[in-house]
Amino acid sequence: MTVVAKPTARPANPNFSSGPCSKRPGFSLDALNNACLGRSHRAKIGKERLKDVIERSKKLLGVPADYLLGIVPASDTGAVEMALWSLLGPRGVDMLAWESFGSGWATDVVKQLKLKDVRVMEAPYGEIPDLTKVDFSRDVVFTWNGTTSGVCVPNGDWIPADREGLTICDATSAAFAMDLDWPKLDVVTYSWQKVMGGEGAHGVLILSPRAVARLESYTPAWPMPKIFRMTKGGKLIGGIFEGETINTPSMLVVEDTLDGLKWGEEIGGLPALMKRSQANLAAISAWVDACADVAFLAADAKIRSNTSVCLKIVAPWFAKLDAEGQQKAQKAIVSLLDKEGVAYDIGAYRDAPAGLRIWAGATVETADLVALFPWIEWAVAETAKSFA
Repeated sequence: MTVVAKPTARPANPNFSSGPCSKRPGFSLDALNNACLGRSHRAKIGKERLKDVIERSKKLLGVPADYLLGIVPASDTGAVEMALWSLLGPRGVDMLAWESFGSGWATDVVKQLKLKDVRVMEAPYGEIPDLTKVDFSRDVVFTWNGTTSGVCVPNGDWIPADREGLTICDATSAAFAMDLDWPKLDVVTYSWQKVMGGEGAHGVLILSPRAVARLESYTPAWPMPKIFRMTKGGKLIGGIFEGETINTPSMLVVEDTLDGLKWGEEIGGLPALMKRSQANLAAISAWVDACADVAFLAADAKIRSNTSVCLKIVAPWFAKLDAEGQQKAQKAIVSLLDKEGVAYDIGAYRDAPAGLRIWAGATVETADLVALFPWIEWAVAETAKSFA
């Protein structure tokens, strides 16, 4: 049995969870001092703050000028559901699923919307469906980055510019960290608490002109809940994309989001944010190459996420355990790291194979990851004493 000495150096910030994600470096509550609390979000000051979020977000992400960006209820989940319920129906649908959230969207389309012409193209955790088999005469729904599997699409080259259907992309753990190919995307959703370390409850919905045309030319056959309605009298409700939110937003959360966006601007914009995430993935890759006890869940480096990095434990003692034993051992490893205060909530997602998930988005410092690695090796060795 391998003996690993307990490390002495600790990460300055032990928050490696994929949600809520770590705040930006140097964050303090003082950044929220100017929040317009106690004021209506429909008052001039509230609308100005919300519009500021919209304009800064579009600029930082490089969203095309003719695309619309709106703040919507219920985090990324709400944004995706708004798109699915409002846009799907006129064409057949290809649903791509290689992890929990993609599978969830497929379930909603098949079992809730009950669309008849649906193809669900699946791949196991760590892999991706054959993208060459996607039919773009149909609408296509996919996650750019699978948060629970650590697998992302390699780029947007597989999507044709002259497609007939719409592309609906859940980009919640990709936006601000990966190079989204905007001309290939008709609907994009994300939430503030991911790469920018914002707080929860609100989502972002981005629409291309093609998506707007669909909204204004198609009325779904099913009843539409109020918080999903984006049109009135056959026309888009433009105020949603000007800061007039469907329901009451938290102005404290809005202020926090503005703080994150300003930080992103100050450090060099989208290229700097992506560079930080890529540097974090590079550090993890170097460690995995040198560590015999862990490996990437995604064997193909071309589809590895640089935000939600998913690892499997390959120590010989761990591999001998059955699935239930591996789940228990994973929990023991995660519990040790939590107890030591060096890493919080880095266990694999509940539906994923037993292992670890380390958030490596732009708000995480590479030095903290480097300090974490010896602790993981120690925790694996300590847990082996009880399970080997």
